[in-house]
Amino acid sequence: MIFGKKSSLAGLDIGSRTIKIGEVEETSGGYKLARFGSLDIAPGIIEEDGIKDPQMVADSISQLYKLFNIKERNVAISIGGYSVIVKKINVQTMDEEELQGTINLEAEQYIPFDINDVNLDFQILGPNERNPNQMSVLLVAAKKGMIDDYLNVLEIVGLNPCVIDVDAFALQNIYEVNYEITDEFVALIDIGAAKTSLNILKGTSSVFMRDVSLGCNQINHKIISQVDCALEEAEEIKLNDSQDKISSEDLNEVVSSVVADWTTEIRRALDFFYSTYPDDQIKRIILSGGGSNIEEFRKLLAVQTSSDVKIINPFEKIKVEEDKIDTSYLNKMAPQAAICMGLAIRKVDDK
Repeated sequence: MIFGKKSSLAGLDIGSRTIKIGEVEETSGGYKLARFGSLDIAPGIIEEDGIKDPQMVADSISQLYKLFNIKERNVAISIGGYSVIVKKINVQTMDEEELQGTINLEAEQYIPFDINDVNLDFQILGPNERNPNQMSVLLVAAKKGMIDDYLNVLEIVGLNPCVIDVDAFALQNIYEVNYEITDEFVALIDIGAAKTSLNILKGTSSVFMRDVSLGCNQINHKIISQVDCALEEAEEIKLNDSQDKISSEDLNEVVSSVVADWTTEIRRALDFFYSTYPDDQIKRIILSGGGSNIEEFRKLLAVQTSSDVKIINPFEKIKVEEDKIDTSYLNKMAPQAAICMGLAIRKVDDK
């Protein structure tokens, strides 16, 4: 889904609670971070089914541009959740032009939406290992209404959307830049405010992908059920150890119950994966998103999955000039910056 011409892009991750933006420069020695910044937005402005207040989101993006002196107007954004379907399918071997003409017919049996209500994209992965007359194709379908929501916001701000990616692919891109790639199975899991994305890789190939509607907002809603407060106040309670609205013991119990639910849902998704790959084992889980900062969740997930669980560092192999960028801020924001940085390394002419 590519619309522009210029090569360099700013990665713009429009999350339901935080908007992140990043710029990188490609040098002979690798990537160098030019700028990175983030800005929180009020809860409820962006929901699972779309953007509720486009003007407020646009104003927040404009403010972010001013705060961090971002000049680049060409941007890469990403989408995710139940409005996006990613499927690996097998079709009769044909060239890309032929497939372009038949992809709607091929996709209809895999897409749980009206085919007229989605934008389709695909990438030919290569011959099907089990059938020499077929090829494997990565199919991506996104609801037009959601894409239109994001394009509308960018138009208000005056930005040029050059790449529309998928959250899980952006996360995979930045993982491949920063970590050694092996043939073992690795699970990339991003726990955001409203949704969690799971992408299981073998080498550089995605073999299993799933989005589920769980995230850090669940903690806020549990706090509200106990304290009877607004969403904004619940967010402050969650982040502030010294608040007096709810005891530390009760807050810990809230967090524990939510992360137990997260672990159960992730375990279910992994069990489904293992039903297809019964002889394989996921040795490493790389976490990103705000939920990855919860130590209890990391420990519980490691025990339940028998995997080595780590937090991603999207700046691991990206040069950072410490005299120009606050490294303590980057370290704090690193787990939430992963998708943004995966977008920032994209080029306009990428497929």
